[in-house]
Amino acid sequence: MLVLPAKVIVNPVAGASSTRRKWPVISRLLNHIGLPFDFEYTEGVGHAIELARLAASDGYRYLVAVGGDGTVNEVANGILRSTNASTTALGIVSTGTGGDFIRSVGISRDYTTACSALTSPRRLSIDVGVVEYQSKGQTLERFFINAAGVGFDAAVVRETERLPKFFGGTIPYLAGLVRTLVSYKNKPVVVRVGDEVENCRVLNVAVANGGYCGGGMRIAPEAKLNDNLLDVVIIGDMGKFELLKELPTVYKGTHVNHPKVSMKKGTHVTIESPEPMLVYADGELLGECPASFRIMPLALSIVV
Repeated sequence: MLVLPAKVIVNPVAGASSTRRKWPVISRLLNHIGLPFDFEYTEGVGHAIELARLAASDGYRYLVAVGGDGTVNEVANGILRSTNASTTALGIVSTGTGGDFIRSVGISRDYTTACSALTSPRRLSIDVGVVEYQSKGQTLERFFINAAGVGFDAAVVRETERLPKFFGGTIPYLAGLVRTLVSYKNKPVVVRVGDEVENCRVLNVAVANGGYCGGGMRIAPEAKLNDNLLDVVIIGDMGKFELLKELPTVYKGTHVNHPKVSMKKGTHVTIESPEPMLVYADGELLGECPASFRIMPLALSIVV
């Protein structure tokens, strides 16, 4: 039987376009560890989804994403939309600015270490979230593997996308956060988690599969990637100065002790608002509410 090599999907503009510079080194590392591979560059937003879908459907059983959280999300979406999702594994070399998913899954941020693990026989089966949202009058769906949500965080993602990404990690997120703080207003929502309904005014609602977002914020400290549940973190009607005061606690995960923060777990979540409210997933802005979220248990295999 013919065994195809791995398909490596490289986003050259990830990490403030540093991935283009790093790729020759990463390529040599992959050769050094003895991983046979073909590679393709992505050419724009959404391209990695199609590259990954075609590769998985054409018989590649191992896809490696080289880029940031957005690239990993797109490659995962491509695998999950393919005809061979259940038999295709995902490897990750993180070269982006955030690196939130790899924090949850335990993959090294150092790309030399990450490359050396790509020939590991170990696989971690993780749950996958599905978000249904509105965009330009259409109802669309997107898979997410780390975290999604609505409200303030989505507005921060919008501002962050407008900023030049000269720095990695937390800095672009914090710059977007400061810009969002100036004009953002909390919004009324109806949140349904299973049979439980909550009407409230919120700053933000996070629907998490993994624990981290925003370049290291531990938004859902109890989240597990393979517990068949979504962790819903509702940050209530918190004011701007209150938010700034509490911001350091989000990095520790102790924000969940604040009286205006509540946590729920479930397999199905819906969020509606009478006001326009943005939706994001895995650091990418998608569209608007109403939105629904559900879990697909153990739907993706990660090489660790």
